[in-house]
Amino acid sequence: MKHLQSLKFVVLSLIILVNFTSCTKDDMGRDTNKAAITVSLKSSTNNLNNVFLDIEDVQVKVKEDGDASNAWVSLNAINLGTHNVSDLISETELLLVDHFEINETFIYEIRLVLGDNNFINSDETLISLGLAENAVASNLIETEFERNHIYQLVINLDIDESIEFAEEENMMVLNPKLYTEIRKF
Repeated sequence: MKHLQSLKFVVLSLIILVNFTSCTKDDMGRDTNKAAITVSLKSSTNNLNNVFLDIEDVQVKVKEDGDASNAWVSLNAINLGTHNVSDLISETELLLVDHFEINETFIYEIRLVLGDNNFINSDETLISLGLAENAVASNLIETEFERNHIYQLVINLDIDESIEFAEEENMMVLNPKLYTEIRKF
C-alpha cells in the first residue's frame, strides 16, 4: 500500500513538472491575437563620429491619412534620451521598443520622434544640430502586421547622408535618412 501511494506521488509530480516545462516564456506572456513589435536603431558612417540624437519616442502610422486622429500610435519606447548614434555601427544596436503588442493592422510608416538636444561633439566642441525644414525621421514600411507573429524592425540611420551644413542658416542641420529592415517570426 505504501508503494502505491509513493507511485501516485511520483506520477503526479511528473505530470505537474511536464505541464510547467512545456510552456515557453513567450506562450505565457503574449496575447496570440496580437502582433509583437521590437524596434532597434543602428547607424552607418564613414566620416562623422560622436553624433548625439535626442530620442523621445518611436511611433507607427496605422491610418493612411497621417493627420487623422489616432493615425500615429506610440510604441512606448524604452532607452529614451540622448544617445551617441555613432557608436551604433556594425553589430551594435540600441533597443528602442521591446515586444510591444499591437492589434493586427496595416502599418504605413515608422518614425523616430526627436527632441531638440541633437548635436555633434567635434574636438570637445559641441555643435548643435537643428532639424532641417520639413525634416521627419520616418520611413515608409507599408506592411500588414499579422496577429500571432513577432516583427523585428531595425532602423538604420545613415549619418553621413543625414547631416549637412546649411549656408543660409549658417549651421549644421539634421535631415534623417532612415532605412528600415523588417523581419517576421
